[in-house]
Amino acid sequence: MRGRAQQFVLREDEIKFPDGAEAMYAVVESPDSAFVVPYFGNGDTMLVRQWRHAWDISSWEVPAGTFDGDEDALTCARRELAEETGLVAAEWREVLWAQLSNSITDERAVGFVALGLSEAPHGHEKDETEDLAIVRVPFREALEAALAGHLQDVLTVAMLLRAYHMAREGSLPDALVRVMLG
Repeated sequence: MRGRAQQFVLREDEIKFPDGAEAMYAVVESPDSAFVVPYFGNGDTMLVRQWRHAWDISSWEVPAGTFDGDEDALTCARRELAEETGLVAAEWREVLWAQLSNSITDERAVGFVALGLSEAPHGHEKDETEDLAIVRVPFREALEAALAGHLQDVLTVAMLLRAYHMAREGSLPDALVRVMLG
């Protein structure tokens, strides 16, 4: 079996386990993706609500998206932040690499923290296939929503926890840490 849908390819591999047993194994080939936790100087961040067909729900998430062709992770992160929120960042920190559903897909995600935010020259450039809403919230509120299970996108939760850890470890600017941690 093999199939293709947009950027995704489904393939079946015949594999041999260490004990010699053989089986067919399905793999979804997927472009990698970038996730961004944008930080304003007052400690706020941005969340984006997107429709997720597989779950038939609207999901609040950090800005994110898949790589376009041979695009690198930072270029993707910059593009997605501008498209989804209308923002650009002066400083970028790569903070997380993750394998998504590594039992069935080859997709990797790269996470960034974006600092020194300002309006993008062309404003919010929403992709025509997306039904988005954006909200600016205090970082603590977003983190608490993730910890309470109200934000369920796994990379959003991982990125908010990673950013919180960075604040606790002093890996972010002191003024930002003070407003994030209270």
